[in-house]
Amino acid sequence: MNWIEYEQNAELKGYKAICGVDEAGRGPLAGPVCAAAVILPPNTIIDGVNDSKKLTEKKREALFNVIKETAVSYCIAYASVEEIESINILNATMLAMKRAVEGLDVKADYAMIDGNKMPPLDIDGETIVKGDAKSMSIACASILAKVSRDRLLYEYAKEYPQYQFDKHKGYGTAAHREAIIKYGPCPYHRMSFLTKILK
Repeated sequence: MNWIEYEQNAELKGYKAICGVDEAGRGPLAGPVCAAAVILPPNTIIDGVNDSKKLTEKKREALFNVIKETAVSYCIAYASVEEIESINILNATMLAMKRAVEGLDVKADYAMIDGNKMPPLDIDGETIVKGDAKSMSIACASILAKVSRDRLLYEYAKEYPQYQFDKHKGYGTAAHREAIIKYGPCPYHRMSFLTKILK
């Protein structure tokens, strides 16, 4: 498999600063959605990088710093629980991706977006379904987004230990649902996601 095929194709079209973009946290019942954008040096393959969902937490944590050190530029951005509630999770995800791309300190001229929907960017780009398993830049972005969001949920767990955010990272596990029913929601919960639980 060629991990840099998409990057190389964009380079052949004349683009110079190609960023991979992915998000973490669309599905959870709590916490923000996080997106990352990563520009790698041309033809770079980082050993061990894969779709973040296929890696252990320990492996993701180890790669987090390697990716940051290797990247030409990277940016990690969020859309808040309030924004998710206000504009819905899809639009909030697009907003977080837009913030990540626009927050790069080296301006990207091409964006490869994981999934099938393009955020509103002022540069060219393409969407790649399952891009985190096909493109090195997107896979790196998926790791940065996942690790950053997980770290945030560990902080929430210290503040609200009864929900065990450190265990499920806000996803709707049985234990998490039971805690919501028992204790009610906290300020980090997405109320629009809880309608079936809090009937």
